[in-house]
Amino acid sequence: MARAERERRAYPSARARARHGRLGRSPITGPHLPLIHTRRDLFDTTVQSTAEYLVDLWPEELANLRIDVAPMPDQPLTVKGVARWRVEHAASRVVLFRIPIERMSRLHRDDDWHRRLMVESCVFRAVGELIGKDPWELAPDRFRHH
Repeated sequence: MARAERERRAYPSARARARHGRLGRSPITGPHLPLIHTRRDLFDTTVQSTAEYLVDLWPEELANLRIDVAPMPDQPLTVKGVARWRVEHAASRVVLFRIPIERMSRLHRDDDWHRRLMVESCVFRAVGELIGKDPWELAPDRFRHH
């Protein structure tokens, strides 16, 4: 039995993608390195984890919360400044604008931790605006020193 035929039988799911008798290729990072993550992946993960944290703290107020991420705002040119988020009270929806948050925020230190804090603060401020609370009221015990 030929090698290619043995591999096709051993890995039936790869049969459809097999080309010239070879199986599909491995990721570019190889088996020993972590997969590559993009800024967009990190942004989305930060937004999701922060939203889950807030929903755990405010289950009744945020039961129908929906957070979407858009690249840029669709605001008219007459508005001064660039919006970081939009709140739609009727739909209980927050739309975060990724590019202005990532590129127009003034960080005193440009590293992963400070960029994550900036994203989290935008989520806190947008959700606070949605439910009519100050961002510091959303998680008061988080910022108290014990």
